[in-house]
Amino acid sequence: MRLPRWIAPTVLALGLVACGPPRKSVFPPAVSIQQLQVQPDGGWHLTVRIQNNSYGEMDFTSLEGTLQVAQLEPVRLHGSFKRDIPALSGDVVDIDVLPTPQMTAALAAVAAKGSAGSLPYRVNGTARAKPEQEKQPRDFDFSGNDWLSPVPGIPGTFR
Repeated sequence: MRLPRWIAPTVLALGLVACGPPRKSVFPPAVSIQQLQVQPDGGWHLTVRIQNNSYGEMDFTSLEGTLQVAQLEPVRLHGSFKRDIPALSGDVVDIDVLPTPQMTAALAAVAAKGSAGSLPYRVNGTARAKPEQEKQPRDFDFSGNDWLSPVPGIPGTFR
């Protein structure tokens, strides 16, 4: 029995298509506060860590979300930047926020306790990034929580 002439080229073409580069898995980033510094004007200067949890490079351009300290009213967390973060790596960006008076008081109370003090925080929102194998950027949700503690010997600094 003879096979039609078009079957062999079709099977060969399908085989070549399957040999294309494998797609790298893309996962939402983790976002956390690496350091908080109280500025002379009362504002907070945050060093925010973005952890790329994907198996490919991602080009991050912005964060949009909220920062909540303890159970207090959250404030806006927003930053625009350009960071190319390799696969399974992290980088930091600087973001300034204006805390509420209650947030400032809570942080001052923790600072008064010294290295024994800590204050819970929560960040959530979206990070805008373009995965390396995609043509357009998209938004990735993030949510994280941790603790801020005073840095011994560096007044107004928390990690």
